[in-house]
Amino acid sequence: MFLVDWSSEALALLGCGRRRQTILFLGLDNSGKTTLLRMLKDERLVQHQPTQFLTSEELRVGKIKLRAFDFSGRQIARKAWPDYYAKVDAVVYLVDDCDKERFVESKRELHTLLSDEALAKVPFLVLGNKINIPHAASEDELRYHLGLTGMTTGKGKVNLTDQTVRPLEVFACSVVRKMGYGEGFKWMSQYIK
Repeated sequence: MFLVDWSSEALALLGCGRRRQTILFLGLDNSGKTTLLRMLKDERLVQHQPTQFLTSEELRVGKIKLRAFDFSGRQIARKAWPDYYAKVDAVVYLVDDCDKERFVESKRELHTLLSDEALAKVPFLVLGNKINIPHAASEDELRYHLGLTGMTTGKGKVNLTDQTVRPLEVFACSVVRKMGYGEGFKWMSQYIK
């Protein structure tokens, strides 16, 4: 893993010069969704209160517009997630790599998303956040515990000739250290239409 200057390069790849892209930031509470969104918007680390309601941010880099939706990960709030699937271009699913006791719950929510027909062709970027903390799960451990072994598409430029294959990959990251997620967004950018 290396430090990525996030500001323009990875975001520029997402826009591809076309319409505004819509990305959902999903995951259980305390996984780092709001921290990541704020880092992308302001490029600075700010301590946040847990997200109570849906928040939406417009991100602009040059001529490129992104709309990001940040949802609360609390169990009651997850019921509202499907209301936003209709016009989404990508899903970023965050997992707290250190909270191994919640891997089963996170796996259940992720597989519910993956099995939803409305998201059948949407690229999924799974970010295992907080790798800067000792005893965090590795990418391979996370892939295993989330039931994604053999389901991911690879980190390179993958030509998906089979239209039934959904772009899906796991990247370890640390939002607070600004590492790993830039690589994930670069990977995801090749699949956003």
